[in-house]
Amino acid sequence: MGSFLKGTLFLMFVIFISKCFGFLYRMQFMRIAGEEVVGLYMTAYPTFIFFISLIQLGIPIAVSKLIAQYDATRKNEQISAVMVSAIKLSVISIIVFTPIVLLSTPFIANTLLHNENLILTLYISVFTIPLVIISSLIKAYLQGLAKIAPTAWAQLLEQVVRIGLIMAVLPYFVSTSPAKTAAAAMAITGIGEIFSLLFLSYFYIRAKRKQATSKKVRSSFTKPIMQIALPSAGSKLFGTFTWFLEPIVFLKALTVAGLTAGAATTLYGVISGVHIPLLLFPAFIPSALSIILVPAVSSALARNDLPLLTKRVSHSLRLSSLVGCIAATLFFIHGDELVTHLFHLEENRGYMKILAPIFYFYYIQSPLHAILQAMDEAQAAMMNSIYGGIGKLFLLFFLASQPEIQEFGAIIAIGFGVLITSFLHIASIKQQPKIRVGFRFFVLPYSVFIVTATVLPTYTQHFPFTIQIIMTLTVTILLLVLTKQIRIQDILYIRTIFSRT
Repeated sequence: MGSFLKGTLFLMFVIFISKCFGFLYRMQFMRIAGEEVVGLYMTAYPTFIFFISLIQLGIPIAVSKLIAQYDATRKNEQISAVMVSAIKLSVISIIVFTPIVLLSTPFIANTLLHNENLILTLYISVFTIPLVIISSLIKAYLQGLAKIAPTAWAQLLEQVVRIGLIMAVLPYFVSTSPAKTAAAAMAITGIGEIFSLLFLSYFYIRAKRKQATSKKVRSSFTKPIMQIALPSAGSKLFGTFTWFLEPIVFLKALTVAGLTAGAATTLYGVISGVHIPLLLFPAFIPSALSIILVPAVSSALARNDLPLLTKRVSHSLRLSSLVGCIAATLFFIHGDELVTHLFHLEENRGYMKILAPIFYFYYIQSPLHAILQAMDEAQAAMMNSIYGGIGKLFLLFFLASQPEIQEFGAIIAIGFGVLITSFLHIASIKQQPKIRVGFRFFVLPYSVFIVTATVLPTYTQHFPFTIQIIMTLTVTILLLVLTKQIRIQDILYIRTIFSRT
């Protein structure tokens, strides 16, 4: 348990730094390029992610899981064979699907997204996809071997490169056109991926040398990889497909409600490029947990160590729930002011008060999903994502097309999808006899959020903004301690982990 927790805490720290740099990147992007360019980039980005999921086929998840299992049983020769099969499958997928996505790009931009300014940005994104896929394979290999540090530092390096280029290069494109500026931003994303890939390749070569064995495995691992990858791919593909459809439905619904396509695109960019990233900023902790949980849970299952399995799952979910409580409270009370201060938006739109109570459940969603995948319940995770995605899209069009509420309806629908998927994941976990997890891990923290968000603003509204934030965090953490959600023994345990030689 010590190595698991130590690796998790280290990964949280590095991802936190990476998130800070990513947040700085978004702030500079908005300030340099403006809302229209950010709107174009963020409207194209879900298509980019969908293309990655389509070509990736869920292979990295399978690689991480299989390598963790073989590493736990010291079968080094099997590890090398898994990587050979994974690389072959990925290359074939890139060759088959890349021409298809290239040919579909004009149709997506002109017909589905109703904006020809997106074509150049989408074309550049397609040529970035092979870099992302190879990087993901190497990350999965290293994560399967519990070598978390290189993957975390690679993400940090990518963010640093993107920030430097966005500040040094992007201003030269601002004077041209919004389409070219958005395309330049996508090219900067690709360049950052190149640096990340080079960094990861160095550690991949080092790890392979240490795993070298005289035994050669001639059998192919194509079938075991695809048995794990395809259900995982189905879940991820549908999730990214609903995200791909999100701007399409969003723009269509708002044009029905009376907005122009350009105004709807800009509005979508503000919501998905400013408000959602701010809400997701604290998710570095659940993200770190979800990365480590797949190999950690797989390893515990391979050894049939059920007490260790339950302990890892319960610790992860409780920690994610605490993050959700603190983040939801902070963003509900101060989120809208933070948006205007950090991103220099002209108006306070009030979106954060709608999103914050719902996004509490987003912070527990990724660990739940990772646990289901590691428990060979990828199909259940996929169906949960399908139900949440379908519910979100239907509600998105219905509410956003109403002239009285417009984008507020869209925001409610986005949150509704998060809510459905998270509760279905919880229900799926409850059905696992090997894991004993109750509902207490989120009921008490959410109650703390409701009490603090309801009562505290009355007593803090006359203080300076920074003091208000400090008071909110202090009161929330104090209530979590009093309700025994944050425990002294947790802090003492972490201290003993890092004091070991």
